[in-house]
Amino acid sequence: MRIKPGFELRNVCGENVIISSGRENIDFTKLISMNASAADIWKAVFDKEFTVDDMVAALMNEYEVDEETARKDCEALAKSGIEAGFIEGGF
Repeated sequence: MRIKPGFELRNVCGENVIISSGRENIDFTKLISMNASAADIWKAVFDKEFTVDDMVAALMNEYEVDEETARKDCEALAKSGIEAGFIEGGF
């Protein structure tokens, strides 16, 4: 998987949001907001190929969470990212 070019994580008024910087990515019907742990995963995998295992490792490195919970959350985040169009590829 990879974060699709043209998407960036920004902090807007204290909220982590994903914005699109390319015309082909613009969709003003959605605002993608991320909690702190999702933003930390984004930062760990941004601008490189990654797997759910990479996401799990990043989450476990940053937070005290067991692997089963981390995997469940990372799989959900990856699925949401693919559906929203900011992650390309699959797992």
